[in-house]
Amino acid sequence: MKKAVLSIAILGMFFSANVSAQTETSGREKVYRATHTKVTELKHTKLKVNFDYQKEQMNGEEWLTAAPFFYPTNELTLDAKGMLIHEVALDINGKKSSLKYDYKDDVLKIILDKTYQKNQDYTVYIKYTSRPSEVKQQGSAAINDAKGLYFINAQGNDPDKPTQIWTQGETESSSAWFPTIDKSNQKTTQEIYMTVPDKYVTLSNGLLKDSQKEANGLRTDHWVMDKRHSTYLFFMGVGEYAIVKDKWRNIPVDYYIEKEYEPYAKQIYGNTPEMIEFFSKKLGYDYPWAKYAQISGRDYVSGAMENTTATLHGSDILQKPGQLIDENTWEDTIAHELFHQWFGDLVTAESWSNLTVNESFANYSEYLWNEYKYGKDQADYHQMRDVNQYLTTPGNFEKNLVRFNYDSREDVFDLVTYQKGGGILHMLRNYLGDDAFFAGLNDYLKTYEYQNGEAHQLRLSFEKVSGKDLNWFFNQWYFGNGNPKIKYSYTFEPVKKQIAVVIEQSQELPFQFPLAIDVYDNGKPKRYNVWVNAEAKNTFNFDVSKNADLVNINADGVLLADITDIKTPEQNLMQFLGSKEFKSKYEALNGIKGQVGKNPAATKLLAAAIKDPFFRIRIKALSLMDLSNAEQFKAMGADVEKLASNDPKTLVQAAAISALAKTKDKKYVPIFEKGVNAVSNAVKGNSVSAIVEIDPSRANVLADKIDLEGAPEDLLSKLLPIIVKNKVTSQMSNIAQIAAFYPFIKFQNPELGKSAEEGFNWIMSSDNLKATESITKMVSQAKGQMGDNPQVKMMISQMLKDGLAKKMEVLKQNPQNAVSINKQIDAINKAIEGFK
Repeated sequence: MKKAVLSIAILGMFFSANVSAQTETSGREKVYRATHTKVTELKHTKLKVNFDYQKEQMNGEEWLTAAPFFYPTNELTLDAKGMLIHEVALDINGKKSSLKYDYKDDVLKIILDKTYQKNQDYTVYIKYTSRPSEVKQQGSAAINDAKGLYFINAQGNDPDKPTQIWTQGETESSSAWFPTIDKSNQKTTQEIYMTVPDKYVTLSNGLLKDSQKEANGLRTDHWVMDKRHSTYLFFMGVGEYAIVKDKWRNIPVDYYIEKEYEPYAKQIYGNTPEMIEFFSKKLGYDYPWAKYAQISGRDYVSGAMENTTATLHGSDILQKPGQLIDENTWEDTIAHELFHQWFGDLVTAESWSNLTVNESFANYSEYLWNEYKYGKDQADYHQMRDVNQYLTTPGNFEKNLVRFNYDSREDVFDLVTYQKGGGILHMLRNYLGDDAFFAGLNDYLKTYEYQNGEAHQLRLSFEKVSGKDLNWFFNQWYFGNGNPKIKYSYTFEPVKKQIAVVIEQSQELPFQFPLAIDVYDNGKPKRYNVWVNAEAKNTFNFDVSKNADLVNINADGVLLADITDIKTPEQNLMQFLGSKEFKSKYEALNGIKGQVGKNPAATKLLAAAIKDPFFRIRIKALSLMDLSNAEQFKAMGADVEKLASNDPKTLVQAAAISALAKTKDKKYVPIFEKGVNAVSNAVKGNSVSAIVEIDPSRANVLADKIDLEGAPEDLLSKLLPIIVKNKVTSQMSNIAQIAAFYPFIKFQNPELGKSAEEGFNWIMSSDNLKATESITKMVSQAKGQMGDNPQVKMMISQMLKDGLAKKMEVLKQNPQNAVSINKQIDAINKAIEGFK
C-alpha cells in the first residue's frame, strides 16, 4: 500500500507536531501482538456476487474449502463484518446440508458435521448480504476508512462523478464483503463470479475465464486466481472504464482508466512493462502472476493498494499532459505497488508487526526504479526526501521497525515502516554489496514463495548468501529504535601531519555502522571508509599536508542519521565543487541559505549549481537566489534567462521564470507571455504569477486559462492569492485543498494562510457545490491523520461551523437555488458530525 498524504506539507508538519504525544500505545499498557494462531487453513474461496446499487449492498454466495491446520477440530470461525447471514450449509459435491452457526460481534462461528483431521478438506456454503454501511470498524491515518466495499455515486446523482464499485482489503476489511479468516497469514486460491450491468467492465485477481450475458441487461464475469494469496489482497472493481492493453513478454498488462483520460493512459502507466522486466531481472525472479492490471477509484481511502494482479490507485493518478510534461507524480507509486507483487503478495508479512517485509521493500523499489531509469542522483534525491520526512517528524525515534506492541494494527503504516525502512534497506545493500544483496532477496523469495515471511527469515537469507552474521544490523535497525544522532569535530596535529576526526553519538544507545568520510586537502577530497563502533565517541586519524580545508562525513549519503553540520559558505562551495554525490551537493546548497546575498562564496555556489547536470540541483539553486540583488543578477541573470527559455526540464524553466519575476523587470514579459501558452502547468502557472506581479489587471483572464485540477501544492500555493483576490470562479474548487486547512497554514505561513482563509470564506459564501464538497472531502480525509488531538479537531469543527453559517445565509439570499445549496449544507453537516 502507498499511503495517501495530505497535499499541504506544512499542514502535515502541524498535525505531526500536535499528534506526536498521542501515538501508538502512549497512556496505555503495551500489549504483545502475537501472530494469529492458525486453527484452520483456507484452501479455496469461490464467490458469486451481485450488487444492489440503490441500497449500496452486495448479495453473495460463498463456497469456502478449508481444513484443520494441525489439530483436529469440529468448528470453523470466520470474520464477517456487518453482514446478514441467510444460510450456512455443508456442501458435498453440490449437495447441501444445514449446519448450526452463531453470528455475533462480526464473528461467524460454524459447527461442522464432525471433527475433521489435518488435511481433511471440507466445503462450507454461506449465503449472505454484505452491508458496508453497517461496518463498525474505523479508519486510520494510513487508510482513512475500513468499510471494505465501496459504492461510488451508486445512484448516479452526481453528474461530475462516475459510478464505480471497488474494494479495499488491507488491513482486515475483506471480511466486510465475504466471510473469511481475515489475517495476513491465511492464503487461498479464489474464483469470483460478478454479475453487473452490461455497460460496466469488471476487474478482479487472476484471469477473466468467462463472460456470459444475462437477462435484464446484466452480464456475469468469472475471474479465477489459481495461485494462493492472502485474503486482504482479494479485489473487485466495477465501472465504466476504457481498457488500454499492453503486455510484458506474453503476460497481459492492462490499464483500466476513466474514458476522459484514455488518451493519456500510456503516458501515465506506460513504463509498467519496463518496470516488470527490470524488477524481474534485478530479483532474478520473473513476475510470478498470470497478468497485471491497474485501475483507479474515485474517493479512494488511501494512496494505492497492491491487490494481487490488480492494483487499485487513487484518482490522483489521473493526470493530463500539462501535469505529465512536468513530471508523472504517480510513477513512484506505480513502481511501489508493482514491487509488492513480489514483496507482499508472493511472500507476505506473517503479521502486521512484520509489515516491514512488505512496505519497506515497496518503498525501496522506488529508489531502485529511479536509479535504473533516471540515474542515481534522482534516486538519492527521492530517498533524501523520504529519510528527512522520517527524521523531522516527531514521535518516530521511539518506534522499532518490527513492532509487537502497537495499539492499532494500522499504526505500523507509518514513516518508520515506509521511509525509514527503505533507508535501512539502502544501508544493508551498501554494506553487503549489490551481488549479495540481490542474491539474498532472490533466496528469500524462492524459499518463502506463496507463503509468509518475517524479518528474521529475511536476515537468514542474507546470511545464507553472504556468509556474514547480520544480527548486529537487525538488532539495532529492525528490533531497535531510533538512529544515530551525530556531532563531529576535527583537530590538526602539525607534527604528525594528521587530523583527528571525532565522531560523537548523543542518543542513549550508540549504533555501529560503516561511514564514508571525505577529507579535503588542498581543496581536493579523499574518501575514507571507516567503521564506527557502538560507542559514544570514535576517533579516526587521517594523513594531510596541512590542516584540512573541510571534512564531510556521511559523504556518500548512505547512513540514516541526524547529523549536526556547520560549515562556512567557502566550505560549502568547496564541498559542492568537490563532491560527486547528490546529497553532499544538495546539503552544500542548503548550507548557504542564510548567506545568499551576503557572501560572495554563496553567489559562486549558486552560479555553479544552476549549471549542474542534475535538474533538481538547478531548481534548488533557482529557489535560493534573489535576482533583485545586483551582485546576483550580474553573476547569474543571463544564465537564468537561458534556463527560463531553453532548459530541457519544464520544472527548471518554471523555477527560472519565478527567479526572473523577482526583478519585476518588464523586459522579461515576452518570456512570461510565451510561458502562459506553454503545455506545462508549472511553466504556465509561474508565468501567470510573474505577469500579475508586473500587471495585476491581467490576473483574472490569465488565471482562468490554467487547468489546476490535480496541480501540485507549490503551484496552487503560488496562484491561490491571485485566484482569491480576483475571484476567478472557474478555479474555486481547485483551491479547496488549501482553503480547507487555513487555520493551520496560518501558523506556518501567515500570508498564505490569510489568502487561504479568504478563499474558504469565498467558497462558503458562494453557491458552488463542487468547491464545497472538495472542502468537506479534504477535511474528512485528513481526519485520520489528526489522531485523538482535541485541539486540532476543535479547530476544524469550528471552521466548518463558521462555513455552515455562511452557507445558510447564501440559502436565505438565494432560495431559488435551494436544491444545490442544501446539498452543500448537508455535506458540511456530515463533515461536522465526523469531528464530534
